[in-house]
Amino acid sequence: MNTITATAAGTGAPAAQRPASPGRRPRTRLARAAGAARTTLAPYQAALFRIAFAAVVTAFLLREWPHRRVLYGDRSPLSFDMALALLREGGGFTVLSWWGGRTWFEAVYALTIAASLAVLVGWRTRTASVFLLVGVVSLENRNTLVGDGGGNIIRIMVIYLVFVRCSQVWSLDARRARGRGDRNIPDRTGVALWSVAGLLLLWAFGPGTLLAPGWPLLLWTLWAVHGLWYTVNRRLPGHHLRTLLDGCAAMVHNCALLVIAVQVCLIYSTAGWYKIQGGRWQEGSALHYVLRLDYFTPWPWLSGALAANAVLVVLLGHLTVVLQVAFPFTLFSRVKNVLLVALIAEHLGIAILLGIPFLSLIMVACDALFLPSALLLRLGPRCAAPLRWTAGRLRGRTARPSAGPAGP
Repeated sequence: MNTITATAAGTGAPAAQRPASPGRRPRTRLARAAGAARTTLAPYQAALFRIAFAAVVTAFLLREWPHRRVLYGDRSPLSFDMALALLREGGGFTVLSWWGGRTWFEAVYALTIAASLAVLVGWRTRTASVFLLVGVVSLENRNTLVGDGGGNIIRIMVIYLVFVRCSQVWSLDARRARGRGDRNIPDRTGVALWSVAGLLLLWAFGPGTLLAPGWPLLLWTLWAVHGLWYTVNRRLPGHHLRTLLDGCAAMVHNCALLVIAVQVCLIYSTAGWYKIQGGRWQEGSALHYVLRLDYFTPWPWLSGALAANAVLVVLLGHLTVVLQVAFPFTLFSRVKNVLLVALIAEHLGIAILLGIPFLSLIMVACDALFLPSALLLRLGPRCAAPLRWTAGRLRGRTARPSAGPAGP
């Protein structure tokens, strides 16, 4: 939690956090307050969360590509009429309820993958995150009977992702913003995406749903806010309304990060305290029985070797309970970093031993939100160096003149 509540240090920190130069006049109290209101906390943690989350969703959708029609499409055992009945009973939302044919399902599935890839690289992240939200929620709600804990966490986190400013660093949006500088260049691509999104909403919900409660109101509100943001940035770059909108966006971002952190703490604490109440976990034999389940043994020889070591099984079982219960109480201390390493190792072990990769990986993506900024600032350039080298080689090869004489 201290990485979320503390300001990001080092290169790329917001201008409001940088000390004033000796020749610059000291800021007034109003200017300092405005700068503090625009401070976006934990930009590197948010960017890493965006990349990891989108990578997990993309991998999940591609893994289920051969079985997509059976799970969520026209070949699902849960028929279209039964799915509509469950939606009406539970009050869920899915765009797949509009038509039951294969063409519409294939289009939604493909667009969800495209939106996930756009969020992964940070291209038009605000718009792409909304499309990803609609796609993921639509697929999950089409057949809620095939989901697991990982699907539930993805469905929750994709809603929070929309309200996070997760493209300020390590994204194509940040690169485009650096290239623009202070030049007031019209963003034609953004306007085109905004117009297409408005037409889709008008076609899907109709003009009479602007104030309808539920998902129509949420999507129309996000669409209107995007339009207002562009208009103010384009027409009133130095107006007080620009400062107000920037402060509101930073506040929503910080609140969304706090909600995500609280959600992760609730997941760990409830899991840990429920384990404490179980007799198998109290005596330390719970992992032994879990490793003997046929449905959760992708590597039977590895699971059998681990289950045969009683001392190791007991130690790992008690360590799991201690990590999950203690993590929320260590957020404001350095012990949290040690527990993070242990929790990430635990999730990777669950992914390998029990064959539950996406539940484990989505929790690792959520754990990335608690990593210290110093570590991310140190790893960022090292991870980007191979990409810069590859891009430089490609540009050099493209610009290299052709060998040999130009003509006779």
